Amino acid sequence: MLDFLAENNLCGQAILRIVSCGNAIIAELLRLSEFIPAVFRLKDRADQQKYGDIIFDFSYFKGPELWESKLDAKPELQDLDEEFRENNIEIVTRFYLAFQSVHKYIVDLNRYLDDLNEGVYIQQTLETVLLNEDGKQLLCEALYLYGVMLLVIDQKIEGEVRERMLVSYYRYSAARSSADSNMDDICKLLRSTGYSSQPGAKRPSNYPESYFQRVPINESFISMVIGRLRSDDIYNQVSAYPLPEHRSTALANQAAMLYVILYFEPSILHTHQAKMREIVDKYFPDNWVISIYMGITVNLVDAWEPYKAAKTALNNTLDLSNVREQASRYATVSERVHAQVQQFLKEGYLREEMVLDNIPKLLNCLRDCNVAIRWLMLHTADSACDPNNKRLRQIKDQILTDSRYNPRILFQLLLDTAQFEFILKEMFKQMLSEKQTKWEHYKKEGSERMTELADVFSGVKPLTRVEKNENLQAWFREISKQILSLNYDDSTAAGRKTVQLIQALEEVQEFHQLESNLQVCQFLADTRKFLHQMIRTINIKEEVLITMQIVGDLSFAWQLIDSFTSIMQESIRVNPSMVTKLRATFLKLASALDLPLLRINQANSPDLLSVSQYYSGELVSYVRKVLQIIPESMFTSLLKIIKLQTHDIIEVPTRLDKDKLRDYAQLGPRYEVAKLTHAISIFTEGILMMKTTLVGIIKIQDWQSMYQSTHIPIPKFTPVDESVTFIGRLCREILRITDPKMTCHIDQLNTWYDMKTHQEVTSSRLFSEIQTTLGTFGLNGLDRLLCFMIVKELQNFLSMFQKIILRDRTVQDTLKTLMNAVSPLKSIVANSNKIYFSAIAKTQKIWTAYLEAIMKVGQMQILRQQIANELNYSCRFDSKHLAAALENLNKALLADIEAHYQDPSLPYPKEDNTLLYEITAYLEAAGIHNPLNKIYITTKRLPYFPIVNFLFLIAQLPKLQYNKNLGMVCRKPTDPVDWPPLVLGLLTLLKQFHSRYTEQFLALIGQFICSTVEQCTSQKIPEIPADVVGALLFLEDYVRYTKLPRRVAEAHVPNFIFDEFRTVL
Repeated sequence: MLDFLAENNLCGQAILRIVSCGNAIIAELLRLSEFIPAVFRLKDRADQQKYGDIIFDFSYFKGPELWESKLDAKPELQDLDEEFRENNIEIVTRFYLAFQSVHKYIVDLNRYLDDLNEGVYIQQTLETVLLNEDGKQLLCEALYLYGVMLLVIDQKIEGEVRERMLVSYYRYSAARSSADSNMDDICKLLRSTGYSSQPGAKRPSNYPESYFQRVPINESFISMVIGRLRSDDIYNQVSAYPLPEHRSTALANQAAMLYVILYFEPSILHTHQAKMREIVDKYFPDNWVISIYMGITVNLVDAWEPYKAAKTALNNTLDLSNVREQASRYATVSERVHAQVQQFLKEGYLREEMVLDNIPKLLNCLRDCNVAIRWLMLHTADSACDPNNKRLRQIKDQILTDSRYNPRILFQLLLDTAQFEFILKEMFKQMLSEKQTKWEHYKKEGSERMTELADVFSGVKPLTRVEKNENLQAWFREISKQILSLNYDDSTAAGRKTVQLIQALEEVQEFHQLESNLQVCQFLADTRKFLHQMIRTINIKEEVLITMQIVGDLSFAWQLIDSFTSIMQESIRVNPSMVTKLRATFLKLASALDLPLLRINQANSPDLLSVSQYYSGELVSYVRKVLQIIPESMFTSLLKIIKLQTHDIIEVPTRLDKDKLRDYAQLGPRYEVAKLTHAISIFTEGILMMKTTLVGIIKIQDWQSMYQSTHIPIPKFTPVDESVTFIGRLCREILRITDPKMTCHIDQLNTWYDMKTHQEVTSSRLFSEIQTTLGTFGLNGLDRLLCFMIVKELQNFLSMFQKIILRDRTVQDTLKTLMNAVSPLKSIVANSNKIYFSAIAKTQKIWTAYLEAIMKVGQMQILRQQIANELNYSCRFDSKHLAAALENLNKALLADIEAHYQDPSLPYPKEDNTLLYEITAYLEAAGIHNPLNKIYITTKRLPYFPIVNFLFLIAQLPKLQYNKNLGMVCRKPTDPVDWPPLVLGLLTLLKQFHSRYTEQFLALIGQFICSTVEQCTSQKIPEIPADVVGALLFLEDYVRYTKLPRRVAEAHVPNFIFDEFRTVL
């Protein structure tokens, strides 16, 4: 019959793909559960007040129009909603896809069952699949994994959070409207159950069975799966655990599956006493805390409390005498096997001959160790005992007392067992790889010995006192041939024949009185030894390794192991050699990855890499968390050595009197230094051993992570401002010393001067120093941070504009009057001074906040320009080929894009093409960009925006004066305005809006210049007013910074005014 998992068996491949997908979904749910945005929990009052009106649970679906109309009525809520959407749409979509895949999983499983019933798979029915060993396993796993998914979702992602995420996805995503969207079904499946994973939380009634029944599943399928799990050993694990007292451990995985699947048929838990009694007697006679998937633990005492039949059946197991008996038994077993393991681990004890002669004994010891560790870790775990449940507390206290539980002793047993297991596995792997070579070598040696003996009895070879004996000669030649004829591939026959040959060699020595000749005896003894070695070697089987792998499973401790972290770290601190044993423990823990990856691998699923990376990453994070104690301990020891050598140990002079030798010897401090140095060398040795430990699919190397670890975080210092990191503090310090209120930036010199003392504060050399100290990445990081700060500042500016301008009736009336007075913009404004300065006077109160925002943005733009210059300079100097390649690629791309806009038939990068995004990162790192051309934020239409900016500018001009050497400078230090930040801030602000706003703004400045000049001419004032000089300088600087042609300014101001103004200057 066709193999069920063969690639051409459609029935087997279909269910294998479903199960593979199930394991991948659980990994994705576990991964995502660590990235739930805190805002969806609405835990604290601040979040509730800020986001309560835009984050909805399923009550939203009762009247979505009502909720949306409330949002539309408040512009500030709309802005918040839009910002929230931009910040969270990516993660919300990822959660939605995970939820959707859970629903798709059960739909696919139901469709597969329907296909089986309808005869889609030829010669296959539900019954025949359950008779097949692989089919039986996969069908049981398929239902079990669905149950695990539902439990994981409810444990890790609270019901309210799920609802809020689903509603947010529904509101923000365009995909919801597509025809194949099954949003309703997903919402029905994953609506809140009322369950809370918080300790002491009350369990909802009919939970989790009502949750499990939200999507109906074929009842006969559930019943048949439960039947198989009750009666069969579906994974044939009992063969790896021959002792009857180990049976519940052998069937532990199956017990976990049965526990989950029973919730699909809760009537068994409630009323079927005989069935529950049978299940408990088989699976839970001596245990009641189980691991259901990758270390998620469940205490049956609590879980089965609401179910009458299950609770009654479990009472025998939980009888006080049974609890005492189990606890005492495991205490005795762990003491006994720990002594054995420590004996095995003594240097030189585990030799090849000893291992080969004692395989059953060693395996039994391993079984006892692992079973004892499993029982004690699970039944003493804090996570499995709700402190608010009196009965659970009593049972746990009883176990702790009777098992004489000591976490340090249990941890030591785990360490020693892992080390013992690791050594055995490595020995077996080596012996298996050398098995045939060694067997052939022993065969050749044995045969040659027999040929030599045959030659001795031929009388040809002179050997002292050996008479010629043709019978013995022929017999030994025959034995030599027999040894040579042994066939490696037929190990059973070869083993039998080898035993017979050994007996024959013993008999020949006895019957022919060969004992008298020591040399002949030696030859016979050597040959018997080689034949014994052949038997030992042929008995090295891969089954032993498989048994060790099954017995050594530590997946139940995937989460529990964390409770031993402090003990691990303390052990390392006290005894550095512990690191080598820890390596074996981590590798033992890594074997837990086989459980979720087995089916994914069998199905050749593309999910293999992502699932492997998730679990491996989790394990690597844990390993790093434990081992961060090593550098800490090493540096503590080094500090002690430095103190001893600096303060305690006196330097020995070149000449020394004999009677002072004792004083200079200082044996105590020198012994302490030697001890500390030895401890450091042991740490180093341990780290070198761990240097390339493969944990899952991730190699741990040198304990240096590419990214900052959550377990070994960047040290946090007392905050001096709102910064969290070093770069943040550096950035804010630079902003503080170049503050436009305190300093004046001279553009020609690229230098900041103090406004009051006129002393230099800093210059562009600062960025060369930062480049030298922090490197390109540090400087680029500073630039990126400034970029984000500008974004935040501009967003704050827009909200301020809404508040102080668009909601102030007086300001709006003033702006409206001014707009009427200056229309059309090409005309000359009569009585201009009066009109402009009247408008400025009426809006005076708004300019302080406005000026601060504009200057901050301008200040940060100057810093970004300086950084870009420094990056570009160092790139051209240190990597001229990279700089040239980037510049050429940039020009070529821009040329292609411009060509496309002139002729749309020409190519243009598609939306999913990341080229432009990726090249931008390179260009910014090489300083090949202009910060002033960047669009930092998306904006909407703002009424009065150009005229407000124009008014702002002419309101600031009286505070400035022109200096021939320095340009525009502040008139009074008490009313500080710095010209470059002002110009660049306004320029950046205008760049964020449509270009017509800039056009209007420039036209207003042109009109102001022309109208003022016209008024001066009519009043016969010979000099150009200072405000007009300032406005003209602004236009000149605007053209210079934007690199636009001069005609942009000349479109609004006649040529002769510019020429006249330059001669006056």
